[in-house]
Amino acid sequence: MDHADEDPATKRAKLSDGGGGGDDLLSALPDDILIHILLRLGNADVSARTSVLSSRWRRLWAFLPGLHFPPDTDPDTIRAVLAAHEAPALHCLRVLARDAYADFVAAWIPIAARRLSGDLTFINIASPDIVRDDSGDRDAFDLPCFENANSVSLQLGFLRVAVPASGIAARLTDLHLDNFRLQPPCVLGDVFSSPLCPSLQRLAIRDASGVDKFTIRSESLLELELMNLDGLQQLTVVAPALEELRVFCFLNFRNPNQPVANISAPQLVSLQWRAAYDPCSVQLGEMAHLQRLGTGIFLVYGPDDFKPNRDCLSFLGQFKVVHSLTIPLLYNSAIGNNRYLMEDMTKLPDITLLCLPVMSKGHSIGASSFHILRVCTGVRKLALKYLEAHTPCSSGCICDQQTMWKTEELVLDGLQEVEISELSGTEREGEFVQRLFSWATALKKMTISFHHSVTESKAKGLCQMLQSFSRSGIDMEFYVHSRLAGRVLYAPED
Repeated sequence: MDHADEDPATKRAKLSDGGGGGDDLLSALPDDILIHILLRLGNADVSARTSVLSSRWRRLWAFLPGLHFPPDTDPDTIRAVLAAHEAPALHCLRVLARDAYADFVAAWIPIAARRLSGDLTFINIASPDIVRDDSGDRDAFDLPCFENANSVSLQLGFLRVAVPASGIAARLTDLHLDNFRLQPPCVLGDVFSSPLCPSLQRLAIRDASGVDKFTIRSESLLELELMNLDGLQQLTVVAPALEELRVFCFLNFRNPNQPVANISAPQLVSLQWRAAYDPCSVQLGEMAHLQRLGTGIFLVYGPDDFKPNRDCLSFLGQFKVVHSLTIPLLYNSAIGNNRYLMEDMTKLPDITLLCLPVMSKGHSIGASSFHILRVCTGVRKLALKYLEAHTPCSSGCICDQQTMWKTEELVLDGLQEVEISELSGTEREGEFVQRLFSWATALKKMTISFHHSVTESKAKGLCQMLQSFSRSGIDMEFYVHSRLAGRVLYAPED
């Protein structure tokens, strides 16, 4: 009989017994392999539906150690799957959503908090109109207590959240809260301190509003990041074990109220302070172990007495010696007749590694880079990164009026290694690299990574040009971008 003439019921019967009456080899596999297959589906709801395949598969999904819910999954489905989950431990829960409201999260997160013994990731992708909406008419959800969770990462899409004063976790080691609005009268900080969060080691709070005061006292905390906390005016950190601190706040320079900060972190190794700074109101405490230091942006051309620049220099003046220093340099697209501000930078800490992320907007970076190198001639390694590729500015631009870097000599006899990232191969970039070779008399290695727009044929020509600037004994490496492999080593053919 032709298979096309078989009725659907007959076809289903053959499929259920393995096709053609043979054994169901897939169902004969061990449970751990079948569970691994279900995990690979990447969708907890779809995994639950495999119960209809045969009695062998029934309820097998309920023993998955991890559950993943893609966008557009109904919150009631998430809650039902979590309620039916029977594995001894839920090690991983990942929920994705689009433009979710507070009731979406409230439907499942309490039961998730009770069941979870591993990691939770929730990502709510918010549309731009929701991000801009600060009308306050959206409900809040209560952040529950995660009794046994290790790591919680919530990207909330600017939902309102209420944080319980009783704390959220006793065993939690990692917590990331992104894109949220704190529901008054809740206060952050105390709930993350040692009495309520005794195991917390890494805490990151980013893009939050309603946080005007943040105080944390933690014996366990190792890393802390505070980024874009709108309205933050008072910061207190008492963390004797803290090793890394990143503060990107206090950036409303028009606010007449000077922010107050008090940092006590005697074991701190890395400090990034991209924030307003006044030594009268910001107390950093003793940092004898500090090795890595990062500042906010320094504007190369701008108005006189530009406050962010002044704060940056005042902050740097508090340190005499540090292993690594990162100073982001910023050029505006139209610099007109603005003043050249690099001359305000007259002193830097003694450093070994200098990192210069540069947003050049197509302007020449020769003068600004030359100035910084002249201030810290003892540097042993330079890492220069172009943060974007732009069409070079016009030939009459005032960025070409600073010509000392082209004519004056500079002896960098300690500089042994140079890394340049995202080089696009403009004429000005080539001129600067050539000068670097002449300044760095003890250079041993130069690594150059080209921008993704640089084709292989252009890369070959740039490599030949850059190698012509080099000297014997200098090891040169080149990297290009590959669509499949990312950054790969490039060896130009002769």
